[in-house]
Amino acid sequence: GMATPRKAGIPLGVMKVLDPRQLKPDSAETERILTVLDETVVKLEITRLIPRITGSLDRYARMLGPEITSSLLELQKLSMEIQHLLTSPGDAKSTRAVKQRLKCSLRNILRLFLANPLLYHGLKYEVRVRESPADVFIKAFMEFRDFMLERLLTTPDEEKEMIQFMKDISLQVEKNTEIISALQGELAGVIQTRDEEVSRKDKTIENLKTSMEDLAKNCKADIQLIMKEGERQQKEDKEASQDRCARLKQDIQRLGPQFSALVLEHRASELVLRKEKCKAEKEIQKWVQKYDTDMTEKQTTYDEVQAAYNEEKVQLSLLMEKHAMLLQEYTQIEEERRMLKEKEEEAAREEARRNNAATCIQAFWKGYLVRSIYKSVLKKGKGKGKGK
Repeated sequence: GMATPRKAGIPLGVMKVLDPRQLKPDSAETERILTVLDETVVKLEITRLIPRITGSLDRYARMLGPEITSSLLELQKLSMEIQHLLTSPGDAKSTRAVKQRLKCSLRNILRLFLANPLLYHGLKYEVRVRESPADVFIKAFMEFRDFMLERLLTTPDEEKEMIQFMKDISLQVEKNTEIISALQGELAGVIQTRDEEVSRKDKTIENLKTSMEDLAKNCKADIQLIMKEGERQQKEDKEASQDRCARLKQDIQRLGPQFSALVLEHRASELVLRKEKCKAEKEIQKWVQKYDTDMTEKQTTYDEVQAAYNEEKVQLSLLMEKHAMLLQEYTQIEEERRMLKEKEEEAAREEARRNNAATCIQAFWKGYLVRSIYKSVLKKGKGKGKGK
């Protein structure tokens, strides 16, 4: 297959460390070591589950089976015995013997679980175990397994490449640190310059505020003058508005008769239009009624036609079913006729063979009789000749 392209500038050994997917066993010894480590991880996880299982053994007995259940009961009994011996002073030899039996029982249980991996995986998702220091140990052991895999698959050349790569990284970090220090110095200078600029602008703003206050004081007289001028202009506008209102009132009085005449004229035309509208509405209502009547008749006709169509459709369906049945019967009859005809032809051929055989037999028999008679005649003729 095609190899995965390496990132530019990163050695192959470093790539293996950075990308765990490239860590694959390449020898039988490595695979054996990994198998032992993986089995140890499984044994640790099973050992973590055993206290929970023994605490609810009735619940899991059917899943475990009699052999594992009895082994777990024995382990539970030995655990209680060892706890009793540890809490009370006793014979050290008995304690060592019980410990040895406990270890053997635990190894036997682990062997049974390893022989049935499906049971282990089922219990792993079935049994709920609280977090404990054992989880930390298992996690640390799995990290140790990954570290061992990394070490087993890293050649001396790849390790040298990784060390050199780490040195290059360290140098690059030092250079970056120096650059960062220089940039921080430049940043401090820029910040100081910005602070000075801000201070200068603050002074400018204070000066502008002082100038605005002076300008407000100077503008008070102008504002008073503008107010007087506005009052005078308002008075003039008010007088002009009053004169305009008086003229508008005169125009209203003058145009009032014309408005009344136009209202009378428009009312007369409105009455005519209302009559025409009423007439048009009656005509529309008449046409609507006619439309409703026609549509009712057509709907009735449509319903009748639809009912007839549905009835004919049902009849057609029945006829199609009958046609299918008759076609099936016709096909069956034709098949029976064909088979009967074949049997008759076979019988005729058999009869012909029998007739031919009978004819041959009869011909052979006749020839045999003729030869027999001829022989007897010849024998009699020879006898008469001798007598004379």
